[in-house]
Amino acid sequence: MPLLRKNTAAAFIGMSRGSLEKIIKTDPTFPRPIKLGAHRQSTVLFDEAELAGWVQSLKARRDAMASNPGHMNTSHHEAKA
Repeated sequence: MPLLRKNTAAAFIGMSRGSLEKIIKTDPTFPRPIKLGAHRQSTVLFDEAELAGWVQSLKARRDAMASNPGHMNTSHHEAKA
């Protein structure tokens, strides 16, 4: 179970560190970081296997949508009265 620092974790999933920060705050399915210490600037690590699992879940969701193209969320495409 290798642990990755923030920059390495961001590179592992193919995004910038800023995008990683945003995903941590907005995506409840994203793996929670492991903080080494109680201070604000303590080292933050991510479990590589958990990140890989998260990416796999995104791929599975994508593949499920591709295999069922008629089943898309159209709530934001509703006609305006």
